[in-house]
Amino acid sequence: MNAGAGNWPAARRDAITDVPGIRVGHWTERRAKTGCTVILCEGSTGAAVDARGGAPGTRETDVLHPANMVRKSDAIVFSGGSAFGLAAATGVMRWCREQGFGFETVAGRVPIVSSAVIFDLAVGRSDRWPGEQEGYRAAASAKSGAVAQGLVGAGTGATVAKLLGNEGRLPGGLGSASAVGPRGLVVGALVVNNASGNIYNPSSGELIAGPLVEGRMLDLTEAVALRQLRMDALAAAPAALENTTLVCVATNASIDHHALQRIAYQAHDGLARAIVPCHTFGDGDVAFTVAMGTVEAAPDDALIVGILTVAAVERAVLKSVRRRRPGSG
Repeated sequence: MNAGAGNWPAARRDAITDVPGIRVGHWTERRAKTGCTVILCEGSTGAAVDARGGAPGTRETDVLHPANMVRKSDAIVFSGGSAFGLAAATGVMRWCREQGFGFETVAGRVPIVSSAVIFDLAVGRSDRWPGEQEGYRAAASAKSGAVAQGLVGAGTGATVAKLLGNEGRLPGGLGSASAVGPRGLVVGALVVNNASGNIYNPSSGELIAGPLVEGRMLDLTEAVALRQLRMDALAAAPAALENTTLVCVATNASIDHHALQRIAYQAHDGLARAIVPCHTFGDGDVAFTVAMGTVEAAPDDALIVGILTVAAVERAVLKSVRRRRPGSG
């Protein structure tokens, strides 16, 4: 475990589903190298979001703003397909409505399904992306057990280490982890890693993923130096501007919305400790946080949950690139 973020043990599954009430489902298209992932959080007591990348693609995020009324989600959807992939959330809404989830109105329940996307159109097929039917299927498959990780769901077409454009890029993927703190507090994180930056182990400084050139991964200094030499060629390669890392953090604590918003900020701290550079103009980095509220919060719990969040996100990032086989557990 990362010494910088504390020696917090993982819960039984070491995944976001260690938080009671959280279920995860995937739809994966391996030939087209795309997919979507649904995090069901029915009964959540609150949700928050923070977008820090310069190129986000999102849906139903304004509803989570502290000044607005609803401030909770029934599901979070991560999808490939760039902005086209936002359509997957429509299918998740349909499935949630059939199950009776949603915000109560005089005309019936309206599911609140927040969503964010990555750009994977240049990895597989540029004419195939998750839509309504695929989102519905992912929601219908969601379960509370082990979470399939690696090249699966929204992580199927993810790539990392793209400071040199597409040359030398490595597979990214989906990773999930959990951390347990005092009084049974649990935080789980799920990351879809499609970052432009290099991936480092924050504890050891070890380079986990960097541009692969002549059989060797380049560290950040080397990659930047080579990028400068190749600026004319890179200016014509949009891949450096088509990246995103998405994260959803869930906790069993009954955290109020103001504190939950602060924890969304701290989720980005976990990303930035493992991904360098992070939050660039070409990254659409977005962090969601969800409180399931099954453990009554003590006065200090927002601080503890924030610390656990950084630890869980760091580990989920590392797992996202270490599990590069399709759908590894």
